[in-house]
Formats: sequence, C-alpha cells, structure tokens
Amino acid sequence: MVPMITTVTGKNQVTIPARIARMLDIQPGTRLNWEIGEAGMLIVHVLPQRGQLAREAAGMGKAWLSPGSDPVAELIEERLSDAKPLASH
Repeated sequence: MVPMITTVTGKNQVTIPARIARMLDIQPGTRLNWEIGEAGMLIVHVLPQRGQLAREAAGMGKAWLSPGSDPVAELIEERLSDAKPLASH
C-alpha cells in the first residue's frame, strides 16, 4: 500500500484518507480503538458497528435450548406467577 500522510490538527484530530475509509468501511459514527504498540507505533482498530454486534449476538445461546422450549414465554409465566398475590391465612 502506498504511504498516506495526514496532519494532526490543533484539536488532535486527523482526517482518515478516503481510500482507507472506503477499504475499512469507516463512516461517521464509526468507533476506533487506539493503542501504542512496540517502538511507539500507533495502532488503530476499527470497532464493529453496534448494529453489527447486535446481529451477531442475536440467537446466541440457542444451541443450549432444548427442542421446543420458549424461554421468553417461560420468563413471562415466571413473572406473572411472581406477581400473583399470596393467599391470606
């Protein structure tokens, strides 16, 4: 890859070169994780978008459910039984 030089502004801001932004799908709102590596090398990791994380998390744990189980219905039933008033003695 051809080196691309940017300049840090007075507010410590840097413009990401368009080519890199396109290659890494960096858009407004993209979060970056900055680290200092060996010999003072600056390392930047593009963090996944929150929507992507939510899509990846959706359905996690289904492998541990028994066939036909409905954990949401079970939770609702449990909450309703907790909310029932106790019979007076």
